[in-house]
Amino acid sequence: MLKHYLWIFLISMVPLIELRGAIPVSQAFNPPLPLLWSYVVCIIGNMVPVPIIYLFARKVLEWGADKKFIGKICTFFLVKGKRGGEKLQAKAGHGLFIALMLFVGIPLPGTGAWTGTLAASLLDMDFKQTVLAVTGGVLIAGIIMGLISMGVFSFIR
Repeated sequence: MLKHYLWIFLISMVPLIELRGAIPVSQAFNPPLPLLWSYVVCIIGNMVPVPIIYLFARKVLEWGADKKFIGKICTFFLVKGKRGGEKLQAKAGHGLFIALMLFVGIPLPGTGAWTGTLAASLLDMDFKQTVLAVTGGVLIAGIIMGLISMGVFSFIR
């Protein structure tokens, strides 16, 4: 069972998959892991990379932007992140904290903690506010994915 918890912890750290994929995986094991403990483990796993992304991703991307082999991809992420952050800021105005939390809380690929933290970093949003907003968003996404895994939204099929 500990091995299963380690799997969902690691899955929740992966960009694009994050907690959104790890919670359903926890429920796919035979027998399924307890949802509450899965939720806690996945939240911790999803939040581990956030400070690292905030503090270093922008610097690495800016450093790599003029390098021969990685320049195009680094520039792509810088431009995409900056554009996404500016759109978020334009729509949110002074409510950037709530907008970031809701952006991260929508359980769709590309709207998770990795993307939200990178956008906040490119917008020079305060570190503490970023971590709090992303944590709130991860909690929301976890609740939604837990409900989906329980079959609460089974009428959507």
